[in-house]
Amino acid sequence: MTTIKRNPMGRVTVEFEVSNYADVKMVEGGHLTSDKIRKIKLAGIVETGAARLVLPEAVGKQLGLPVSGQALVRFADQRTAQRDVANDAYVQLMGRSGVFHAILEPTRTDALLGAIVMEDLDLIVDCGAQKLQPRDPHALVTEIG
Repeated sequence: MTTIKRNPMGRVTVEFEVSNYADVKMVEGGHLTSDKIRKIKLAGIVETGAARLVLPEAVGKQLGLPVSGQALVRFADQRTAQRDVANDAYVQLMGRSGVFHAILEPTRTDALLGAIVMEDLDLIVDCGAQKLQPRDPHALVTEIG
């Protein structure tokens, strides 16, 4: 069950699980037992103003996520910085899952779940009610043009 917390700043915070997708695939292939999957439960702020998944750098290291390069990131106050990009972050949230690239942020203790994650998992933020919900609780809905 997903824990959704309301906070006074009007943000939606959720608890979710993130794993190393390579470990998940090793279990599926019979090369690893499921108790060996590197995973962690983590608090995340649903941030539709952010594009991507942002994880604390320490979480990326704990999960053994492979770093594939760097990205230029721009913060809300317009500062910019280079940050590592990790692959294979397997996110499970509200009964849905997906594999994402993650920006690794050295000073964060929580995660940011950006628009790409929300779109891929087909989750919608209700800002007024401060809650996260699936667009359709029974199926993923995908828009194509």
